[in-house]
Amino acid sequence: MHEISLVRNIFRTIEDEFPEKIEQVRGIFLTVGLLSNIQPVLMQNAFAAVLEDEPRYSNTSLHVDVLPILIQCTDRDCNKITTVHNYTFVCTCGKPSNNIIQGEELMISKIEFEDV
Repeated sequence: MHEISLVRNIFRTIEDEFPEKIEQVRGIFLTVGLLSNIQPVLMQNAFAAVLEDEPRYSNTSLHVDVLPILIQCTDRDCNKITTVHNYTFVCTCGKPSNNIIQGEELMISKIEFEDV
């Protein structure tokens, strides 16, 4: 399960960026695109499993926001942005497009800290 290694890497990133505030982390917010192969339920399960080894994060919650896949039409006359449904990469004008402009993200978008 690659989600466990992702959760561990998220913790390490936070520890590297905020070493003096680890005990105050209360919320970790992720933004993931549908093409990132991250399943929110699996991330939550991995997060719960890793918390058993990382008690200093026991008061922390994980929030996963999933972004849809967006493509931009490659036809110069159209140039529309279309949401991809059922992994069909076709613009509303009917032309196929592999110009992905959203959907591959995997980032920590926000970290909440307890006020001390």
